[in-house]
Amino acid sequence: MNEPENNPLVAIVLAAGKGTRMKSNRAKVLHTLCGVPMVNYVIGAIRPLSPESLNVVVGHQADEVRSVLPEEAESVLQREQLGTGHAVKVALEAVKQTEGTLLVVNGDGPLISAATLAGLVERHRNADVGATVLVAGMDDPAGLGRVTEDAGVVRIVEERDASDEERGNKLVNLGLYAFGLAEIRDALGRLESNNSQGELYLTDALEIIGKKSRAVTYHLEDLTEANLVNDRAQLARAEETLRRRILDAHMQEGVTVRDPVSTHIEATVEIGRDTVILPGTFLRGATKIGSDCVIGPSSDLMDTTVEDGALVEHSVGRGAHVGRKASVGPYAYLRPGTVLGRKSKVGAYCEVKNTHIGEGSKVPHLSYVGDTQMGAGVNLGAGTITANYDGVNKNRTEIGDGVFTGINTNLIAPVKVGEGAYLGAGSTINKDIPAGKLAVGAPARVIRDAPGRKKPSDKKG
Repeated sequence: MNEPENNPLVAIVLAAGKGTRMKSNRAKVLHTLCGVPMVNYVIGAIRPLSPESLNVVVGHQADEVRSVLPEEAESVLQREQLGTGHAVKVALEAVKQTEGTLLVVNGDGPLISAATLAGLVERHRNADVGATVLVAGMDDPAGLGRVTEDAGVVRIVEERDASDEERGNKLVNLGLYAFGLAEIRDALGRLESNNSQGELYLTDALEIIGKKSRAVTYHLEDLTEANLVNDRAQLARAEETLRRRILDAHMQEGVTVRDPVSTHIEATVEIGRDTVILPGTFLRGATKIGSDCVIGPSSDLMDTTVEDGALVEHSVGRGAHVGRKASVGPYAYLRPGTVLGRKSKVGAYCEVKNTHIGEGSKVPHLSYVGDTQMGAGVNLGAGTITANYDGVNKNRTEIGDGVFTGINTNLIAPVKVGEGAYLGAGSTINKDIPAGKLAVGAPARVIRDAPGRKKPSDKKG
């Protein structure tokens, strides 16, 4: 038996194809499942095996595929897509090792697990053979190559080249292989393209190796991992499996998901314990949710941080930050650059953009607040608007601590409202309002000290 320390592992991911059955303008491996490109799930499954090198063969939309690859993956360009055998041959030109094990994985199998790949490599090393292929017995083998094994020779016939009798065989090739490096290099040099596609098939190399130094099969135990994505229906089925894996992992870590069927959480999302996710909620991108939060129902957060104890109900967040014990919604829209302070509130039918809302401040309902710095303890009346755009530039509004605005107040930026000021209902503010003053009218004018508020000079230093 070859021991791993004397038998280094090299991995190749095949990701050069167009994926014509997807009927897409995008390369197949770029299609995302739960927010992650398909090819990166395969790389994630390889990572725990700690290969000496990990090469991804790119071709169709090569630059776009390269752009999503993690740092440890080196791309190798297959300029012409001349078959899987040609792809591995191109990749091996970048591999320095001459001895060891080569793991070859298709980039369109996002459900494969690290445990299965480790089992395939272990089976190969223990059997001390030239090649090992992952296979599965499928009730519906349509579209997949059929596998026969006889006296150390494994033969795979692609469905388009198979006879009617061969198509009746339900043992299929899953496109994952372990090879001896020396054996595969030799076999690739002897490949011929005498098939219906005029391509070099890696499956033919498997048969060549079997005749020379034996090949064996390794049977997949969990058939959910066998879903190779070739069309949109298979993409949807694979995503459903991954989505449920993600939800189960969060629930095992102490998150309550009231209705897993209607809840969608992408692979990159983080959630603290004792948080409750209510039905119809979407959590996407770099979203981070703290502990003891309630998210939903029907909230959609992308790249948004929600600190401990906050509530986000029936609302949308994009690149926002919701502070500890803050309250959002229902039906609020937090746009990029929004930061809500501790115990602040953005209520029903409000839109907030590129704004800092201070601790305990409230934007209760029917308001638009954009490009604003708002202090602590502010209360904006219903329908308060910051008019931040003059047709050319976006301008800032500054609202000091403790400011109170009546309903339907318009703040025309750039403008500053001093702390403790009081703005009457229906006022239009087009010039700065001093601290502690009452302003009314359209345009507003200062008429006296704000009711029940201390002047700044009355405060202790």
